[in-house]
Amino acid sequence: MPLHDVGYRAWNSQRCGPTATVWVIAVTGFRLAWESRWLRRMVFFAWSPALIFAASFFAFEQAVDEGRLMSLGEAAERGKNLDGVGMLGTVLADALGGDPDSVDIESTRRLVWTRLLLAFMRAPQALLLAAVVGLVAPTLISRDLRAKAWLVYFTRPVGRREYILGKAVILLLLVLAITMLPALALWLMGVLVSPSLAVALETWDLPLRVMVASLALAIPTVLLALAYSSLTAESRIASFAWFATWVALWIAHGALTTADLVASIRAEEQAAAVATGAEVGEVWAGEGSPPQFQRRPEARPSPFRRQFRWLARATGIDTSLDRWAWVSPYHSLGVMQAAIFGIDRRIRSWGPPAVTLLVITAGSLVVLAWRVTAPARG
Repeated sequence: MPLHDVGYRAWNSQRCGPTATVWVIAVTGFRLAWESRWLRRMVFFAWSPALIFAASFFAFEQAVDEGRLMSLGEAAERGKNLDGVGMLGTVLADALGGDPDSVDIESTRRLVWTRLLLAFMRAPQALLLAAVVGLVAPTLISRDLRAKAWLVYFTRPVGRREYILGKAVILLLLVLAITMLPALALWLMGVLVSPSLAVALETWDLPLRVMVASLALAIPTVLLALAYSSLTAESRIASFAWFATWVALWIAHGALTTADLVASIRAEEQAAAVATGAEVGEVWAGEGSPPQFQRRPEARPSPFRRQFRWLARATGIDTSLDRWAWVSPYHSLGVMQAAIFGIDRRIRSWGPPAVTLLVITAGSLVVLAWRVTAPARG
């Protein structure tokens, strides 16, 4: 009876390398995540705010085309009709375009477009991003730990780096689909509705800033979510930790900023009492609430900032220093995006938030490097 070679056969084909390994892990994980009906709905819903901002781009360019790019008072003096889409663009330019008395079309367009893109990425998309990542990320590694899938991964030529990169690419694709792609579509839409395609050359750096801002938003959030997922085999615990981090630190930021606001109001009231010659104790005497001292006219915020303070901060109009932004990941990301778009160039403003995001990124990488191969070591 002849004997045949039943051992291992030599591999004669070409190896794909670690890049193909990362891509296979990413594509497989993305396909499994995309089976969720809720994820598809949330990604579709994440594009809906772009429609509102697209209308803003169109209204502004309509105002430029109709020659309405001026202050509201000047428009009334010149007899411009205070109605129509162009008038909405005039209001938008008056609110976001800086000094209405010296209007330059190119500089005003750049400023309005930049602040619209910043507000789009900072307000609705960042919140939707937290919801989508919190839906997908907790199961990416915790499910492998629970099912002991590491026995399958690490018995093959798959290293720790390829595994982490593959899982991160899954979330990175979702984040870019929610933040970068809609923002780039808004810029392209603004170019198409503008009077000339030469506007694309005038605003050529805005797509690059959108990409950098999207990556600055994606990298810390993706790594933090994966780190939470690697710390437990229960995806519910990882999901709770993710949302608790955002909500608790948001509340802490609000409490600290409110405390600063109350302290500044008391300091103004004391200064006003001293200026009027009254004792500080006399200011608070009497029944009812203490008298409110008005700020000087030059220090009084505009009606737009008073009524829409959250939007003024999101668009970069509110230039007050947020010294507690580093406490909250959401506010840290917003300050960094404002710096990337060139709205806020003060180092004292974006320096502490940058340190916070670097600590989150480095700490998450350390946790992932330790936890991913922990079952194999044990």
